[in-house]
Amino acid sequence: MDAIKTIFEHRSIRNYQTKAISKEVLDIILQAAIRTSTTGNMQVYSIIVTQDKKKKAALQEIHFGQAMIEKAPLLLTFNADFNRFNKWCKQRNAEPGYDNFLSFFTASIDALLAAQNAVIAAEAQGLGVCYLGTTTYQAQKLITFFNLPKGVVPVTTLVIGYPESIPELVDRLPAEAVVHYEEYSDYSTEEIDLMYAAKEALEETKLLLKENKLDTLAQVFTQNRYPKQMNVDFSKLFLETIKNQEFMNQ
Repeated sequence: MDAIKTIFEHRSIRNYQTKAISKEVLDIILQAAIRTSTTGNMQVYSIIVTQDKKKKAALQEIHFGQAMIEKAPLLLTFNADFNRFNKWCKQRNAEPGYDNFLSFFTASIDALLAAQNAVIAAEAQGLGVCYLGTTTYQAQKLITFFNLPKGVVPVTTLVIGYPESIPELVDRLPAEAVVHYEEYSDYSTEEIDLMYAAKEALEETKLLLKENKLDTLAQVFTQNRYPKQMNVDFSKLFLETIKNQEFMNQ
């Protein structure tokens, strides 16, 4: 039940104390990540631990200047990583065939599963966490910064530390919006209206509409937060990065 309570109380923390995280606490987080589910027990991911102040400052700049990165004591960068596995195969007279999109997707899944286990372990020990979506936007810069070899691509980063303050729980769509039984049941216009009604009625939503000078919350997403051209541009950059890291040869 403690694990369920931890999951249900998850919040993204963006304001941290500078208090250090002990080696014992960090080791539990890392071991929890390592014990996660993994494709074929290959563990085709890697985790880079960043605690050095100068390196965190440099990473803050790469991640578009997000202040929490420098203040929080710990960053964990999770990578899709076939480098180690490929080398092991070659050293055991086995020819690896993992220079393709499926392998990148497999390794990305492994990395994200490990990251979520790390989140739960961190929160269970009183820490706060925040995922950085900027990892994929800045993948090539992170590859250079971390000196990542071919076969390794960063897919997400966790900021971890003791919370300075605890925000309110963020809203979520009702279960019927995301859960389907036996087969996919597509949504009617009326069901879409019903599923998003509570989110659209929030005071936070009203403030967003006023700040962005828009009519609907959907417009905030499509015009300001994640506009099409930004998605297209970063898609091209990320795809080129994946190819450069030799995941798309075939």
